Amino acid sequence: MLQTIVRAATAAAARTRNSLTHHYFVIPSTTKLTSSHFSSKSAKAGSSSKAKSKAKSKKETSAKIDEVSTAAGEDLDSDLLEEDSRARHLAEDEKDNSLDVGPNGRPLFTSTKSIPELTRKDVCTYMNFSMEGLNTVLPEGLPTGMTKEFEESMRNALLVRQSFLDLRDNFRRIVDPPMWPSVGKSPKVRKQIVLDGPVSCGKSIALAMLVHWARDEGWMVFYVPKGKEWTHGGFFYKNPQTGLWDTPVQAAKILQDFLKWNESRLKELPCQISDPIPLGEGAGVGWMKGVDSMAMPEGSTLYDLIQTGLTYTHAAVGVVVRLRKELSLVKDIPVLIAIDQYNSWFTFSEYGEPVSVRSWRPIHARELATVNAFRTMMHNDMMVGAFSHSTAVGKLRKDLPDVPLDSRVNFSRYSLDEAATVCHYYLRQRLIRREAFSEDKWKKIYYLRSSHAMRSTLLWGLETPIWMIFVLEILHRSSSNKCIGFLRNQNNHAVYHAVIKSFERFFTGAHRITYQVDHPASGASNIGRLVEAPRGSPVFNFKDNI
Repeated sequence: MLQTIVRAATAAAARTRNSLTHHYFVIPSTTKLTSSHFSSKSAKAGSSSKAKSKAKSKKETSAKIDEVSTAAGEDLDSDLLEEDSRARHLAEDEKDNSLDVGPNGRPLFTSTKSIPELTRKDVCTYMNFSMEGLNTVLPEGLPTGMTKEFEESMRNALLVRQSFLDLRDNFRRIVDPPMWPSVGKSPKVRKQIVLDGPVSCGKSIALAMLVHWARDEGWMVFYVPKGKEWTHGGFFYKNPQTGLWDTPVQAAKILQDFLKWNESRLKELPCQISDPIPLGEGAGVGWMKGVDSMAMPEGSTLYDLIQTGLTYTHAAVGVVVRLRKELSLVKDIPVLIAIDQYNSWFTFSEYGEPVSVRSWRPIHARELATVNAFRTMMHNDMMVGAFSHSTAVGKLRKDLPDVPLDSRVNFSRYSLDEAATVCHYYLRQRLIRREAFSEDKWKKIYYLRSSHAMRSTLLWGLETPIWMIFVLEILHRSSSNKCIGFLRNQNNHAVYHAVIKSFERFFTGAHRITYQVDHPASGASNIGRLVEAPRGSPVFNFKDNI
């Protein structure tokens, strides 16, 4: 996010200023091979003087480290003071409604109070939320991106995007189809959707808001905010009855989360499958002696089924698998299955199976009983999964197993209107200096973001290097002779560090800063290593060449 970039840039500048003030530079030196490097009797005479010089250098080094640590502490204190000052100013700004103005004089915040009431008129405005309300409706947990946005902007508000309304209306038309055909070509209705798109473009937040809307409408939602947790941690055992791997610790957590919001509804829904529940190994307690299944009493509800899984650790995995089948049979109310980090279910888990004394094979996520039960989209139930690039799964092929070919929906970056609203919102929240902000400036940056040379990490739909330069321009108003070069052959990790390095060089007064990433085709061992670009490399001048 833009706020994170501001902090990173400011911290980089502070570190550089401190290093310039105290003249502490770590310079690698080339060692000369002299006679002192070889074992001989004559070398022993100078050993005492060498020890004294080493002790002296150690003292000097420790003193310098203490001074640098003190300076860093002072910078941290100043940052905290700035945050407190900003919080006070924002509290005062709340009394002034004239500040709540977006692009072209439009309202910056919508007056709509609930997600079901949002219409196209609310697009490109911010909607206020309360943390208490969000924690109530989403007790499984909030997306990391959402909590960061709230924390750094110091306001619990989210942008209303057209892409989210399209996602919401897709599922709304499934349950409540229109009485008359719409004018023109209506979009295809999908019961199964996979949200894909660039890094940090808002997929997880859109999924959480979809869950929020569905629960406001009275739906039953099986929401998994962190699908990767199903494939990591806890105990794992191979069940000889199913041939799959049981993870009883994760299964108990799944049942607890599902019970948090849906408890009252689950007490009203009867179990429709009467087959006994297969048992497996319990979490750290082994098998149950003489018993391999457990029958549910007649007249049991889904709430009773879940309580059985929570009470008996041997039945936890079997109950999760049975719950998936029961949800397909619920017809009284709409049921939605929402899985974030869905892409982590198409790669290997953290677990492994010993093959020999010295080798083992990784266990794929599909071999886990819980994942195997919920991963497939080849059914008639409503289900949406969101890819998360924070899981470091890597790029998956388009034709995923157990997923319909037309289910993938690309969640796009910010449109021009959305980017305009975001800029005004950050200005309103004092993340951008008002005296340095102009409409013309940010629009130039927005149009440049689609350049082929600047395809890099995205932060909420905007190019990282572009925003770095935008923040740099706002905070430090660069002179026309200072330039920053863009990166070629980038990967996300290298881009971030290259731009931070450019910041440090920029604040020291460097005039030409250009970096490229060493990206050898032979392997990935050197990916991310930064090398100085050769002379004549193209350099972009922010002020003169726009």
